[in-house]
Amino acid sequence: MVERVSGSAIRAAGGVLWRTANSSTGPPGVEIAIIHRPRYDDWSIPKGKLVPGESDIEGAIREVTEETGYRVQIRRPLGEVSYNKGSGPAQRMKTVRYWSMHAEGGVFSPSREVDQLRWVSIDEAFSLLSHKRDLSILRTFAEGPLLTRSILVVRHGSAGNRSSWTGDDEERPLDETGVAQAEGLVWLLTRFDVREIISAPPVRCLQTVEPLGGAVGLTITEDPAFAEAHYYGHESEAGRLLRNAGGDGTGTVICSQGGVIPDLLARLAAKDRVELAEPVVAKKGSVWSLTFAGGKLLAAEYFPPMA
Repeated sequence: MVERVSGSAIRAAGGVLWRTANSSTGPPGVEIAIIHRPRYDDWSIPKGKLVPGESDIEGAIREVTEETGYRVQIRRPLGEVSYNKGSGPAQRMKTVRYWSMHAEGGVFSPSREVDQLRWVSIDEAFSLLSHKRDLSILRTFAEGPLLTRSILVVRHGSAGNRSSWTGDDEERPLDETGVAQAEGLVWLLTRFDVREIISAPPVRCLQTVEPLGGAVGLTITEDPAFAEAHYYGHESEAGRLLRNAGGDGTGTVICSQGGVIPDLLARLAAKDRVELAEPVVAKKGSVWSLTFAGGKLLAAEYFPPMA
């Protein structure tokens, strides 16, 4: 679960920023961005502390963009490292969470905090990085697949109270909070290079992803496989459709319902032996980011509602 910063512990976030590099002697390789911080005279992976009210992923994207000048697309989670900062009574635990991030273009501009950026091979990065904790994250990146698919399972936003709705429940719309949640999802979901949007047919599901569709210029495909009215008794159908959605390096959004998401995710995770916290949480307006390599689930992380 990705939490928002609070309390006395120090939370930070960052990313292994990468791009493909053409080669005249073989297949394209990968280059990693490493930065030099004059204050510490070190080479490190881009990262920084979260600001109050900011989630890990918000901080990671902001810090990497600020320190490198590059726009990013999220690929897969790389875990976190924790270590002590300071000494004696003032000592505090610092935890830094990382993601693999593909560079989508930009220009580096030196600053007081970061005066150099170098694009280097993975082997060069292992030689140049100054801290063991950065090396452990780079090793996680290097040992995993480069091309992954992101399936972003969204629970529809708030839609009032079912008991007070007198019409067909399929037609129940988002309420004011749900509209804000739908709009808040756009920032997060567009960081996953979304190329396809699928939704269960209920109006509240369609309305939840309409702002995203408008932002990225995609038509929403309705699929009853992800609706509560169809799911039970056809669980394997929904799992198969989800596993086959999208393509390498892209994101697919699937908007579903609270009666579907926990069971669907639990079945996928059990089959591929991915650990999920119990019970599986899926609040209205929340997102589960599922990372696949081929048809295998590699990781699942939960993003609470953005509004």
